[in-house]
Parts: sequence; C-alpha cells; structure tokens
Amino acid sequence: LNLCFPPALQAGSREADLQTLLHMSVFSQSFSPCGRFLAAGNNYGEIAVFSLSAALSPDASEGSQKPILNFTAHDGPVFTLLSTDTHLLSAGNGEISAWSWAELIKKDNSLIVGGGDNNIHIMDMETGIFKSVLKGHTDYIHCLCFKEREGEILSGGEDGAVRIWDSRTNRPVHCIEVFRYEECARPQFGKWISCLATDSDWMLCGGGPSLSLWHLRSMSPTSVFPLPGCQREAVFHQDLIMSVGEGPYVSHCLHGGTVKAQIPCTPSSLNTLALNLKNTEHRVMTVGGSSHQIDVFTNFSYRAFSLSF
Repeated sequence: LNLCFPPALQAGSREADLQTLLHMSVFSQSFSPCGRFLAAGNNYGEIAVFSLSAALSPDASEGSQKPILNFTAHDGPVFTLLSTDTHLLSAGNGEISAWSWAELIKKDNSLIVGGGDNNIHIMDMETGIFKSVLKGHTDYIHCLCFKEREGEILSGGEDGAVRIWDSRTNRPVHCIEVFRYEECARPQFGKWISCLATDSDWMLCGGGPSLSLWHLRSMSPTSVFPLPGCQREAVFHQDLIMSVGEGPYVSHCLHGGTVKAQIPCTPSSLNTLALNLKNTEHRVMTVGGSSHQIDVFTNFSYRAFSLSF
C-alpha cells in the first residue's frame, strides 16, 4: 500500500508539475489521536492528511490512497510533525505551527443532488455553490445513498444502472446494470432503479428489477426477494431488511431472501418508510403512500395510530 502526495501545482496553472514529484521527499509523519488519519510533511512545506480507514478498506480504490486534505504549512520543509490530543504541531524553518485536528479531518459539509438532467451535483452547504458534477447516467436519477466509511456515492437511475462514485476524486468506481442479471430482471416492469441502501459491504437495490441484496466486494447478487410489484424504498435494520412499494404492507425480509412477515398498512401502496433510531424513547417506524394518512408503528411491527394531513 502506497500513500502519495498529489503533484504540486504551478502558479496560475492547474497542470501537475511532475518534476516536483521527482524531487519531493517526505520529512515527517504523525498519526491523529484516533489513529484513523496520518499526517505527512514534505520538503516543499506541504502537509497531507490521509484517511487510513479508507486506504485500508477492502473496497479501497486508487483514489483512497490520495490525501483527503493537502495544504502548504511552511515556506520551507516540514521537518517535524507531532500530535497532541487536539492539535497537530508542525515545525519548519524557525517557526512552529499548531493545527486543530478537528478542523483538519472535519467532514465535508456537502449536499449531493441527483435529478432530471441525468447528473449528480455536489453543493458546498457553507457557500451554496455547486462545486462538482458527476456524469455517467443516461437517464434521470431516482435515488442516492452514501457509504461514509469508503467515501462513496451510490446512484440509481431510470437507465437501470447503479453507479458507484469515489467522492474524493469524483470519479466512477463501478457500474452495475441490474436488469442484465437474469435472476433480478423483470422486463414487464422495466429496468429503472427506484431504491438504494447500503450497510458495510452490502447493497440493496430494486425498482423494475426485483429487490435484491448485493455483495459489493464481489459485485454480485446474493439474494433476490420474492416481492410482487416495484419496491420504492428499502432499509437495513439489524438482521432484517424492510421494504415498501406496491401493496398495502411493509415487508420484513431476511438476508437469505426469505420474506419473514408483511405488516398491513392503511395506504393501498407505499412510497416512503422511515425508522426513528435516534430517540430511544420513541423508536418507531413510519410509512406513507397513496393516502392522506401516515401510519406509525411501535416496535417496527405494531401499528399504534395514524397521523393525518
């Protein structure tokens, strides 16, 4: 495994100076307090921060070995780096600087948007400016989800593709055309992907094709769920998969492909499902669809009451 600095950029240009890389030396290193990040300093005064959890992930790509942050800290070489519980200290020619680890590794405050122009747009929430566009889908985008550990964006579209993107490089990593897999395909419903969810190395997707569970390391379906109609939302919860779509019920499925239970609901078909896991006092499931009512379930299976517009 090799972590590497990006090439330094020439003044007034965005072209990489490969000569800079040839003469670059790493002078210092230090791990973050949590041990999940590595800071390194070079002879050009730059400090790069790498995510070890991303670089060591089984699903790591070439982009995972690039810095999540790269900045100029000193006019000359960064001779020494030292971590405290809260700060990264760097020593250059006659100066010592302190950098907050909380600021260095803070999460990117971005909004990921997919829509009718077939593209994914990423907005900086602090400035309100769209900073990048991910292009690859050939029809409009129905659903998005994010794998935080790997920093990957997953998108599903009308074109029948699930695309996986590296959010650090904005480059595509994989493309899965679910409708081309015989065990998932249902031509009578179309090829569109309407729901996506991830949990570690696993992905749920469905829509025109049957709802299916995929192993993301092997990029292959492991289970196909025998649910009629198109599923519009699906979530992982502990050892269960919960799904809603056509039909007046929430399906509780096991990872092996078995439908364990179907919980009756008020609407004749369902569009949305939400689990409240943040408040231990009110751990409920809510569902809504073709009705003015929203069903509220306690223990994720007992319908307690309905909210109404």
